[in-house]
Amino acid sequence: MKKYLILFSFLLSAQLGWSQDKIEWMKFEDAIAANQTHPKMLLVDVYTDWCGWCKKMDKETFTDPKVVAYINEKFHAVKLNAEDNERTFDFQGKQFSEAQMAAAMRVRSYPNFVIIEPTLKNIAQLPGYRNPEQFMAGLNELIEKAFRSKP
Repeated sequence: MKKYLILFSFLLSAQLGWSQDKIEWMKFEDAIAANQTHPKMLLVDVYTDWCGWCKKMDKETFTDPKVVAYINEKFHAVKLNAEDNERTFDFQGKQFSEAQMAAAMRVRSYPNFVIIEPTLKNIAQLPGYRNPEQFMAGLNELIEKAFRSKP
């Protein structure tokens, strides 16, 4: 019995550790659905296939263990291709392609990170490439300035 308990504990800890190895990216509509049952801010990574800085963010910043843990804990993370006119979804009673949603959020440069409050009413942008430390600092500063109530 002890062997099974040890094996179960090992497998559980391995699973928990593995789940934090990468950011749990979602489609926009899946993040909206998840937000209804578990409200969190949305972090939307707006990218294009040709964007070298976007690929650098994926490779270097979004693999950093501190960034991964922070994003998975605090946000529903979304990848949104600013040039995809094929894939569509419903949002607030309207049909959008990923490109139309990027335009609706007024994204004009890449990479660009759009933060959406859990109420889905207010957004803020954090544009440009950032290494892990810069990304975390910029994200925290943006949230503090854009979404915290003022005294």
